Amino acid sequence: MQAHAQAHAVALGGPLTIYPSSSQLHRWRPNSLSQHRSLAVSNCSLQSHQIKAEDASKYKPSVVDDLFLNLFRNKMAEEVGWDSEKPGYDGLIEVANRMMIISPTNSHAKDSAVRILRSLFPPLLLELYKILIAPLAGGKIASVMVARVTAITCQWLMGTCTVNSVDLPDGTSCSSGVLVEKCKYLEESKCVGVCVNTCKLPTQTFFKDYMGVPLLMEPNFEDYSCQFKFGVRPPLPEDDTTLKQPCLEICPIASRRSEIRKNMQIEQCPKA
Repeated sequence: MQAHAQAHAVALGGPLTIYPSSSQLHRWRPNSLSQHRSLAVSNCSLQSHQIKAEDASKYKPSVVDDLFLNLFRNKMAEEVGWDSEKPGYDGLIEVANRMMIISPTNSHAKDSAVRILRSLFPPLLLELYKILIAPLAGGKIASVMVARVTAITCQWLMGTCTVNSVDLPDGTSCSSGVLVEKCKYLEESKCVGVCVNTCKLPTQTFFKDYMGVPLLMEPNFEDYSCQFKFGVRPPLPEDDTTLKQPCLEICPIASRRSEIRKNMQIEQCPKA
């Protein structure tokens, strides 16, 4: 019958189109539907694996991390004289923002943050580390030690951290670096000033003055990563490009600061 239809079509000079019979359609549909189901299952499986991979890359706080968070927040609240009603990390960020607001100068905020860091350690421990450990091997041993301790104990504050190698001023390299993949503190505070004056500058000062270990912190305000370089001295304030950063686009009061910059020709974040 199909041969008759083909001959008839050729005789008429029309295009040759063969339509499947009902029995053929019946045979096609299960296979086609099965293929679609298989493709859908494969896509769902792929998406599931991607979600699991993303979840696995995120740092999940432990009970010990919660203790560190509560201790740090309590010390900060004591320094500020105020605490947020919000629980956990959200409350910590509100206290940090409050510290910036009530500080008459950026230097005052930095000094407050240094006092908070000092209060987390027994004074004798800091003195012994600075006297006995910091001078060993030109400071490399102390730098490597604090890098590892930072990566292990501070992920509750900053997120996933890894120890990496950094170049030292003497031309050698050393595993005294800590790379923060995406700083949670910066991401949640959304403020260059909070990052610089309650984290970067006071942390650099604390390690150098109270533990005898130079430290350079290099926050990246585009991808929120941060590179710690223990054993490397920070540049002078006038040469530190971090202190000249503009407000972040996501800053809660960025629009207001934009107007200030337009009127007063201020190029950097007012709080940096």
